[in-house]
Amino acid sequence: MKTIHILGIRGVPAQHGGFETFAEKLSLYLIEQGWNVVVYCQEEGDGDITESSWRGVRRIHIPIKRLGAAGTMHFDFKASKHALSQSGLFLTLGYNTAIFNILQRIKGQVNVINMDGIEWRRDKWGLLAKTWFWLNERAGCLIGNHLVADHPKIKEHLETRVSSKKITMIPYGGDAILNAEPSLIVPYGLEPLQYSVIIARPEPENSFLEMVQAFSKHPRKHKLVVLGNFQPDKNEFHRKVIAAASPEVIFPGAIYDAPVVQALRFFCKFYLHGHRVGGTNPSLVEAMGAGCAVIAHDNKFNRWVAGDKAVYFKDMQSCAEIFDHLLKDEEAFKEMKLGSIYRFNERFTWERILKDYEDLLIKWHPKAIESKQAKYQ
Repeated sequence: MKTIHILGIRGVPAQHGGFETFAEKLSLYLIEQGWNVVVYCQEEGDGDITESSWRGVRRIHIPIKRLGAAGTMHFDFKASKHALSQSGLFLTLGYNTAIFNILQRIKGQVNVINMDGIEWRRDKWGLLAKTWFWLNERAGCLIGNHLVADHPKIKEHLETRVSSKKITMIPYGGDAILNAEPSLIVPYGLEPLQYSVIIARPEPENSFLEMVQAFSKHPRKHKLVVLGNFQPDKNEFHRKVIAAASPEVIFPGAIYDAPVVQALRFFCKFYLHGHRVGGTNPSLVEAMGAGCAVIAHDNKFNRWVAGDKAVYFKDMQSCAEIFDHLLKDEEAFKEMKLGSIYRFNERFTWERILKDYEDLLIKWHPKAIESKQAKYQ
């Protein structure tokens, strides 16, 4: 039986973000294809490493007392160390602690690394964090036996580090949302198509301020729902965004109830995506899967994902002009929705993404076996 160990996430079932959702989808898919799947899971607390089973996935639970980034780093180190006693193929999601994966390379284990986005370019990080991410990106390129890029432009970036033969491009996937429960948006005072939505982490690089300022430039007779964990008492940027908002802007906080988030996407007029850095963004793919008409920041990452039927803005003024025009243009709205659905079905369905991953892992699994056999010859 083929065996895969998944490192670099907090665990399954998914509770924390895009990589966890992907790991859950991939794990269950591979089990259906006859694989033995092992996932390392971070737990709060102290004590011994334990194991459990979830829907056929073998979970290795590693308790960590520290919180935040330090705790994640400690978990990644302990998971990499524990993995040395395991056999099979390894898949590491993200390169933020890739330096620890040198343990697998020294042991002769075969490790495929998904290199995620260009983390060290993000505005939110200070110099120390950017340096750490930059060094780990370099380490991941050198240490990984093979690399996965989730966007053609990420692949081009990695090709400045290693040979293109060492990189496979496979984007993020999503589910097609064909219907949703309208009652789920009622508690927020919303009606279908009478609002637009932003769903992202409220960071400067995600254009929150520009989008809220553009919408709030004058009354719209329309609402803008801004999801995210805003902490204005602690974060100056959050205070600026809230201060810039007109009465038509709603801040319901961070919502983790998947059916509610799906309903907010499905019934919205426009989905706003302000990300300026990164590869294939999960939230954008999920919006396209829900058939959202997309208004996105104009950059090479978003243009490849959302395609030529989305509408793009460069700054606050161009975003405001888009609102002025599109809120009144029903034909353009319908064409944008159809464009999202077409582009999603063309490239981002989970069926295609997971099959692409398995095809890649099948190529590397025999090499993991050969590496183990060579060690004992």
